[in-house]
Amino acid sequence: MNDLHQRILLTADDGSRGPLLRIADDRLPPGGSYGRHTHRAVDVVAVVLTGSLRHGWGDGAVVEAGDVAVLRAGTGLDHDETAGEDGVRVLQCYLRSADPAAPPSHEVHRGPRGWVELGRSDARLWVARVLPGESVRAPAGLLVLRGADRVVVEQQSGGPVPGAGAALVWQLDSARPAWAE
Repeated sequence: MNDLHQRILLTADDGSRGPLLRIADDRLPPGGSYGRHTHRAVDVVAVVLTGSLRHGWGDGAVVEAGDVAVLRAGTGLDHDETAGEDGVRVLQCYLRSADPAAPPSHEVHRGPRGWVELGRSDARLWVARVLPGESVRAPAGLLVLRGADRVVVEQQSGGPVPGAGAALVWQLDSARPAWAE
């Protein structure tokens, strides 16, 4: 059952954003899935905005609203992801693998605020929830602000981020990784 509604927010497969390849705003209805698919030599960072998502590989982790999951596909894996009973809305961020020769792995960061450990030196991720009527002070980098009725994707120098929603900031190194030389 593939009832995916996807909006691509950013594509950067030309290397202009370092390891960051794409950011997609995905929605699946209750019980909806991506369908079985393969990943290889890519890291997928999933930021769950609402609902939940069951990962159909490894330990079958359930990733809930506010969580960040990091899938390192490395040498490759086949998997599926299925939405929970309330469906799911998730920002799927794709990066070139930091170690394409490594075996695949998956980890979930439960409800992080601030910096999320990605285990790589060329990309850093900062996350926060901005409540209605409030703002947060974000670091410099590529801001992705997902609100109820808008999405902002822009390079910014840091400072207050107003507006309710999920705020992500990517700090990216645009140099070629050592393994690509």
